[in-house]
Amino acid sequence: MCSLALFPPPPPHGQTTLCESNNELLSGTITEDRLKQESSPLSLYFPRESLKLHSRTESSSKAAFLNHSETLWMRSATAWREGGFTGLLTEITNSHAEVPKWLCVTSGCILALLRRVSSFQCSLFPHLTLTSEAMIAEFSQVLNWSDCVVRAFAWHPHTDKFAVALLDDSIKIYNPKSATTPTLKHRLQRNVAAVQWKPLCASALAVACQNCLLVWHVDPCSLSTRPSSGCAQVLSHPDHSPVNSIAWSPSGSLLVSASPMDTAMIVWDVASESCVPLQRVGGGGVTFLSWSPDGSHVLASTPSALFRVWETRMWTCERWPCAKGRCQSACWSPDGSRLLFTVLGESVIYALTLTDSPGVPTSTSTGPQAAALVADLSETTFNTPDGDIIVGGEIQSLTWDPRGERLAVLLKGHPKAADRPTVIAVFKTRTHPFFELLPCGFVQGEPGAEPRLMQFHPNFKAGALLTVCWSTGKITHVPFYFLSAGIPHFGLNGSPSVPRPLEHSADLANQSLFTELIS
Repeated sequence: MCSLALFPPPPPHGQTTLCESNNELLSGTITEDRLKQESSPLSLYFPRESLKLHSRTESSSKAAFLNHSETLWMRSATAWREGGFTGLLTEITNSHAEVPKWLCVTSGCILALLRRVSSFQCSLFPHLTLTSEAMIAEFSQVLNWSDCVVRAFAWHPHTDKFAVALLDDSIKIYNPKSATTPTLKHRLQRNVAAVQWKPLCASALAVACQNCLLVWHVDPCSLSTRPSSGCAQVLSHPDHSPVNSIAWSPSGSLLVSASPMDTAMIVWDVASESCVPLQRVGGGGVTFLSWSPDGSHVLASTPSALFRVWETRMWTCERWPCAKGRCQSACWSPDGSRLLFTVLGESVIYALTLTDSPGVPTSTSTGPQAAALVADLSETTFNTPDGDIIVGGEIQSLTWDPRGERLAVLLKGHPKAADRPTVIAVFKTRTHPFFELLPCGFVQGEPGAEPRLMQFHPNFKAGALLTVCWSTGKITHVPFYFLSAGIPHFGLNGSPSVPRPLEHSADLANQSLFTELIS
């Protein structure tokens, strides 16, 4: 099993990770010359002071308008749209003078019964007592989402452009080859939890919001910097809020959304604006979704100690219980045959093999029999010139590059302890002919900057490119230069030589740390 004890020490204090070259991570002081790399896209900085936060909520703005009479049917429709069945019952119960007495009493009794049931549910699932914003922060893949300047980030799967959701709920689209930067704003675009581009499409961007799901259609050839709200489709479903996770199918034909308040995973046909809820008993909601690259499976984690793996042909699922806590984060191998996941409160990475794989006796045609422990990221002490540093512990998120050769792990650390920083640990991986993990190194930012969110570029030709969003509001890109293991006679030892100012000799690639054949 791979562990942090086999990693090289983190970069010295004051130095930033620059790139991987010749099989090791290089660090140094950032200069303008190093930032201007031809293969690296645009690096950005969003000062917190430049973002205009909402001064008042949408509900408080109603006081600025004069009261006007609405019919019971209009109020009931609004209550159903905003609060679902419970909202409708509340409206009927409060309309004493406009509804028959028996209907008012019946609605009140049903509402009281539902509140009792809800109280019982809250005792089983404490997250139901949280506010929408606190719930999104609790289950977000972003570290400290509530206080993060960059709340969501998404590379386009086919072009060099990306979308950035900011603290003020605006979304900016950046393309290094274009001078136009569209800014997306909508009255329903509040508490953005996730963004994702539609595959095989240049213009569609899905946005998970507090009360709905927005799908923006932004013409890449348009010169407009502020597309109108008419460019956004609004998708909503009763009791399906806040929406905190979304995932497109690889073909772009379907979109799934999840909410911790809803035990159903909603499958959307965006073109027809129709949906099918996939309801299952148990779990208390759905907190995280991930569609496999081959389109065959969807991971759906819950607030409780279980997650489900759906197969998308007949839409049946397997339940996977966790021993201690909920599934915190997960990622798929490029061929969709293997799922890596972590559990809240644990410092290890598990693997599920979902299809037959050479040399893996536990894999069967009907699915996996058990999860394998592949990496231990428990706290480890490193001796550095600046003193002892403790790295490791609880895992916030995982991301795997599209080639399946670099795995990045965001370790929470202890922000209040200077000797226990929040860092990104990077592994070298190989999926064929068997699964293998080897240490690569740590990614560290500028002094005072903590990584909050990360994602690999989908089409980096020279190896892998890791985009990191920092607590300071900066977005940087760390290139990993290597030759793909798919090229004959190369593998984890096949990093090409890249000109660099420093020469170090650190070769950990010859150590066989975890393989499915010998572990």
